[in-house]
Amino acid sequence: MSHPITWDHPEPLAVSSAPVPHYGTGSLADLLPTLAAGMDVPGMSPAIPELTPADRNCVFLIDGLGWEQLRAHPDEAPFMSSLMSSSRGDTGRPITTGYPATTATSLASVGTGLPPGAHGLPGYTVRDPATGELMNQLRWQPWTDPRAWQPYPTVFQLAHKAGVHTAQVSSPTFENTPLTKVALSGGTFRGKLTGEDRMDLAAEQLAAGDRSLVYTYYAEVDGKGHRFGVDSDPWRGQLMYVDRLVQRLAEQLPPRAALYVTADHGMIDIPFDEQHRIDFDEDWELRAGVALLGGEGRARHVYAVPGAEADVLTCWREVLGEQFWVASRDEAIAAGWFGPTVDERVYGRIGDVVAAARDDVLIVASEREPRESAMVGNHGSMTPAEQLVPLLQVRS
Repeated sequence: MSHPITWDHPEPLAVSSAPVPHYGTGSLADLLPTLAAGMDVPGMSPAIPELTPADRNCVFLIDGLGWEQLRAHPDEAPFMSSLMSSSRGDTGRPITTGYPATTATSLASVGTGLPPGAHGLPGYTVRDPATGELMNQLRWQPWTDPRAWQPYPTVFQLAHKAGVHTAQVSSPTFENTPLTKVALSGGTFRGKLTGEDRMDLAAEQLAAGDRSLVYTYYAEVDGKGHRFGVDSDPWRGQLMYVDRLVQRLAEQLPPRAALYVTADHGMIDIPFDEQHRIDFDEDWELRAGVALLGGEGRARHVYAVPGAEADVLTCWREVLGEQFWVASRDEAIAAGWFGPTVDERVYGRIGDVVAAARDDVLIVASEREPRESAMVGNHGSMTPAEQLVPLLQVRS
């Protein structure tokens, strides 16, 4: 006869209590389909109803600039702060990223218009079911056939096919990366090193067609946040700089154009102590029965030794359940963490156990992931600081 598990501490967080991203109504995956629908691209639908169609649309994605961080720094970002009431079609509300709130996942959601369960990049590192190895989806290591990993066309490809002038304006470094190919390809890639040159070229590309869809990107807000934290002087300096870039682009918009400024995730600073940073490499309980540790500190994919899945889930819930939403793969999928559905090819990429931080805490791995474990600013989970991103709007 089985007996219910009893706990000598408060019950673990209910999986159903996690604030699931707004897939289908107000997430990053809904942005480009909404804009493309307004330009009469076949197969696209306006999933974010608050947005008004425009003939020329530009998306400027600022890596790491969450809604809460922007709202907390009006002095450093006066121009973007003046646009906050314009967010999400003048509702003054943010949108959500998707789970996990991390760059590779979010960029794939933006470019394909699909949630993670469909496009198949459901984390920073995930297990490749074909090899059993961890696959870093940001750096694409080890190399995996991009089109097999993410077979869906991007919105840019569909828009280009429909006669829309499409262009991506970013650092030349990203032109031929696998992540760009699976998430952002279609039309023309234009590489420029400086932020000012990108803004000028994005405006030129926007004016190059009667119907245009242009994407541009800036990375260093995220870079300074990871290294120094989201309230450090270097981070604030980057925020001041990118605020001027947004204004520069906004002042060059051609007629019948809309500029949307958004981000791939927010960020949270985590103190460097044992209370806030739990080291997987030094915790025998968390390691027991675990074959691979994937994801990142605030959004872990845990792959169990075959047959140990239930024991690993029980242990992780008992150890972490007051600070993390801890779910089995099937529970996380049923709760909609990765979107309304998960493709068969994606199912095995998701951890046997999925752990998403609610509190200001990380699961680091000091030996396996020394660089990531040293980061001040972190992201990945479903808290407002990580999930909520702006969708600022300027129209000509």
